[in-house]
Amino acid sequence: MTLVNLPNFQALTDSLSPEEKQTLLNTVGTTLRANSLDGDSAGEIGDGKFGVVHDKGLDVKALEDKIAEATRAFDPTGKGINVQAGTLDIDLANISEDDLTKGLVYTINHFKDQAGAKFNVKDIASNMNNLDKEAVNSLKTFRTLVGASDFQVAFHPILGVRTGAVHHYEALVRFNDNFEQSPYKYITFAEETGLINEFDIAMARKCVEWLRKHKGDKVSLAVNISGMSVDNAQYTKDLHALLDADTWLRNFLLFEITESARVADLKKANTFVQGLRSRGFHVCLDDFGAGAASFQYLSVLEVDVVKLDGSAVKNAQSAPKGRAFLKALTTLCKTMEVETIAEMVDTRETLEFVRDCGVEYVQGFLFGKPDADPWQFIKKLDRRLFADTKR
Repeated sequence: MTLVNLPNFQALTDSLSPEEKQTLLNTVGTTLRANSLDGDSAGEIGDGKFGVVHDKGLDVKALEDKIAEATRAFDPTGKGINVQAGTLDIDLANISEDDLTKGLVYTINHFKDQAGAKFNVKDIASNMNNLDKEAVNSLKTFRTLVGASDFQVAFHPILGVRTGAVHHYEALVRFNDNFEQSPYKYITFAEETGLINEFDIAMARKCVEWLRKHKGDKVSLAVNISGMSVDNAQYTKDLHALLDADTWLRNFLLFEITESARVADLKKANTFVQGLRSRGFHVCLDDFGAGAASFQYLSVLEVDVVKLDGSAVKNAQSAPKGRAFLKALTTLCKTMEVETIAEMVDTRETLEFVRDCGVEYVQGFLFGKPDADPWQFIKKLDRRLFADTKR
């Protein structure tokens, strides 16, 4: 597979008439398809980025020159575009079909999103040619970590906004002993390679194991579920089996759907949510207020709790009408019998703000950072933050 990048292609097409633009696109598309394996294995991946599947006999330099010549013919300045192309040449003997597919999707997505003068398609092709050494190794390593539960759980409390009492802890993954290091790159890798559902079920099992060991401590945990896992049939089957084995878990476990923007089918997602709620588990919708579709999610997904996105809270705190907006939002949630959690409560001012707006629970660094020992928060919590607020 050869990836073709046309830098500044958007700028060139914007300078053309609609008819000229379409003709140029047709010319590039026809050139790529003519060099593809079956005459149709080529297409646009992103703005100015294309891909073509072909046999090993393709003269990539000649392909670059032909497309560059076409762009010069349409460019009013006559300069055209310096076309970049790079071929992915993968050793299929050392890679499974499943890992090959995941690696290709991961690489193509990165190719599609790259921009700027420093980007060179030959670099990404060169990197992809090491798929069997790098990406596949990463896939195998991640699978090994997940399969062996070789990761830790960090706990972060959700407290009553007026009492300071811990309602539950959000269970956060850590892939090393540094509990302050964000797992973002690992989770992103899992989502982009289609491994997130495998990780999500491993995390759920890890939390269930922890709860079994601490059953007498009456601690409740919130387990995160990626929006990409809610429509995965195998994940749903495994999760239900895990929960049905210990019905007492419903009193100590709730679920938080993260990356809700990745939910593709809201009705299907609601079926998943109701499958948990029918078993007695509460479900929280994360990232609420972070995007324009949040209210659509709330109208379709019948959840018990919404977690107000930290950026939305900060914006409301600084905007002239932010307080009125957040108050109206919490009132709407109460009318729908949905509880609210404000995240990123890192200062006394933010705590007082969300408290005044009617938010019921809070989470943030003001009360401590994620820790392997959930009881550390109780010992260190500054009770003055909640003095004279129990009304």
